[in-house]
Amino acid sequence: MDSRLVQDKQMVMKKDLFEKCFRFTKAKEVMEAGLYPYFRMIESAQDPVVYMNGKRMIMVGSNNYLGLTNDPRVKEAAINAVKKYGTGCAGSRFLNGTLDIHVELEEKLARFMRKEAALIFSTGFQVNLGVISALVSKDDVVVIDKMNHASIIDGCRLSYGEIKKFKHNDMNDLERVLSAVDGKGCLIVVDGVFSMEGDIINLPEVVRLAKKYGARLMVDDAHGIGVLGKTGRGTCEHFGLEQEVDLIMGTYSKSLASIGGFVAGDRDVIHYIKHFARSLIFSASPPPASVAAVSAALDIIEQEPERIEQLWKNTRKMLKGFKELGFEVGPSQTPIIPIIVGENETAFRMAMMLQQEGVFANVAVSPAVPDGKALIRTSYMATHTDEHLDIVLEAFKKVGKALGLI
Repeated sequence: MDSRLVQDKQMVMKKDLFEKCFRFTKAKEVMEAGLYPYFRMIESAQDPVVYMNGKRMIMVGSNNYLGLTNDPRVKEAAINAVKKYGTGCAGSRFLNGTLDIHVELEEKLARFMRKEAALIFSTGFQVNLGVISALVSKDDVVVIDKMNHASIIDGCRLSYGEIKKFKHNDMNDLERVLSAVDGKGCLIVVDGVFSMEGDIINLPEVVRLAKKYGARLMVDDAHGIGVLGKTGRGTCEHFGLEQEVDLIMGTYSKSLASIGGFVAGDRDVIHYIKHFARSLIFSASPPPASVAAVSAALDIIEQEPERIEQLWKNTRKMLKGFKELGFEVGPSQTPIIPIIVGENETAFRMAMMLQQEGVFANVAVSPAVPDGKALIRTSYMATHTDEHLDIVLEAFKKVGKALGLI
């Protein structure tokens, strides 16, 4: 064999898998510039006020919409569950990891979501991975909004079906996609509330088109439950379409004060998912403390509707305040209020300047958002006071002027 061919073959074989890691310098460059806004260490509970390096910060970067993650009743329920059941289940739901409180929570969630049955998972991400990949087979099609959460996209990738996307919240484009499905089994999956810009899916039209083209419909309502609807049951209740949506997915890490997720729907469909969702069958069971915390949070949501009212009072105040200051807030209709700033570096710089002013807010840059649409993502809690919110607005005013944004 030619010596050059041997040498070339050896060079190919010597390629280092970690080379991509060594080439990744972007985050380090942002760190060196003192503008890195990720993995910040918080030293306290997710309340309206948190502490970082001993400094008091107003938190407007949390999804703790109803302020329940540090509620004494929720914490007490978690503590009692640990005392009775220990800290973990040492196995999957499928085998040894199903406790009576898992089943009780599933029954409670089914009643709350006004569905026949529910199934709980260890994380919300795993719900979308498991449900979509279990339901969508090689001869099926899954249709998704281009701005859907990453867990939906990954669930589609794990399925063997064909993936089709439609333009964000564009019902004409959704119909174009559905009209080309050609009689295959079809699942439409949409976010109820989109997590970056806070807008709501046009669910009435999605339902109409799903019926017209014989598709099934799943709504990821991670950011809608506890927020939308007269009683906090989410996007489907908000539109009065609970019985028109086949599957409703939710997470605990927002309004439900813990970690985990669930899917609710018809009993036979949930039974099927229970036996085919790999992310359920091959994952450890949700720990007792998490399950008990969610159950307590659901009780509080039903008993204290004033929390939702206060959340919306705070949301209206902040939407009005940001608009009056001259910030661009995009299409937000919910407690997720983005401040669109343009370039990635501007967003990094703004987050650090806000931090200096005692405000903790999140950053979203491309490719998570379109180029030139980098934003500061703010989100609000029922437990924010007017004093907290006034401090936030004053900080945004000062930083926005310094950056030439207003």
